[in-house]
Amino acid sequence: MPSKRELFLQNVAQTSGLSLALDIDHASGMYIYDTSGKRYYDMNSGISVSSLGHCHPRVVQAIHDQVDSYMHTMVYGEHVQSPQVSYAAELMKLLDDHFESLYYLMSGTEATELAMKIGKRYTGRYEIVCARHAYHGSTQGAESLRSDEDYKQPFMPLLPGIRHIDFNCIRDLGLITERTSCVIIEGVQGEAGVIPPIPGYLKMVRERCSEVGALLVMDEIQSGFGRTGHLFAHQKYDIIPDILLIGKAMGGGMPIAGVVSSKEIMNCLISKPVLGHITTFGGHPVSCAAALATLTVLIEDNLINQVNKKEQFIKNKLQHPIIKEVRSAGLMMAVEITKLKYLKHVVGYAIENGVLIDWFLFNNRSFRLAPPLIATIEELDAATDILLKAMDYAQARYKK
Repeated sequence: MPSKRELFLQNVAQTSGLSLALDIDHASGMYIYDTSGKRYYDMNSGISVSSLGHCHPRVVQAIHDQVDSYMHTMVYGEHVQSPQVSYAAELMKLLDDHFESLYYLMSGTEATELAMKIGKRYTGRYEIVCARHAYHGSTQGAESLRSDEDYKQPFMPLLPGIRHIDFNCIRDLGLITERTSCVIIEGVQGEAGVIPPIPGYLKMVRERCSEVGALLVMDEIQSGFGRTGHLFAHQKYDIIPDILLIGKAMGGGMPIAGVVSSKEIMNCLISKPVLGHITTFGGHPVSCAAALATLTVLIEDNLINQVNKKEQFIKNKLQHPIIKEVRSAGLMMAVEITKLKYLKHVVGYAIENGVLIDWFLFNNRSFRLAPPLIATIEELDAATDILLKAMDYAQARYKK
């Protein structure tokens, strides 16, 4: 009789040959428990998804209540469903007046795909500008935005008309021209290893887009919903994009994402052609109910205003000879190690001793920290104690 792990490796499609294969039993708060009963501090939040921790009671209750009423009834946009309407109305209250309309999707990658279509349809142009070392998803359109040829080459040909700029490079803004339909950019570069914008950079991107008539698309899929110490990073950096991409933490652990913009821009999907974008499960009522509960908890429990205090605590605590730098935008953090050879030992020791941390796609000298916003100072203190021991262990491995 094959074990569950063997069945996992045999029947569940794998994305690498190095799966952690952690056998999950249950999760609660900032903790994940495996089937042996071992407890892990989740300092990763499922790549910034579980900002309220795991199984937050108000989110779980909202899911139960909605399941008792109805689940899927019809493809998105055909029925008036209270969870969709209620969430969209509440979100608009927290955004600038420019934002009037939310198109619901299932994943951040889908949000990127839709933004690309809107950029082309609304402007009548096809060129798209994006930043090197950014990650906007893995479908063919989103994959086309990547700058790393090693990832892209096996799937060529991808979309034409993609132009790359260096994030935080003011000189490169001249590459945004009257041929550009839209600029898709992160408020904080995530997979590059948490690279915040330099002062004034995003405002200059905004100004350049306005100057040439290109739409500015802010990918806040990872940085949204309080992660940076503001509800959204564009609010932190005081700009208003034309299109906002949201997802990850939006659903409190349920799959949901969206594209937010003005009615004028979003209405380009209505005609020429009709049904300019369709999705079966976008805005699933159960996910929308979870999203509304998540947003309500974020605001009512004042969690966002506690982010900067927790960020500073972690940065003050993580002082060690093999730590070169801790980059952060709120609780979106990267810890850069002085030597590449240390990193696998730090990550391995941390996980073995009950702290879940993760790698970045485009930065092999740093590990990711994205703890749940609900984590207490005491919990962060205990988790970072283990991380410091991981540094000691890695350093000791190479002492002569």
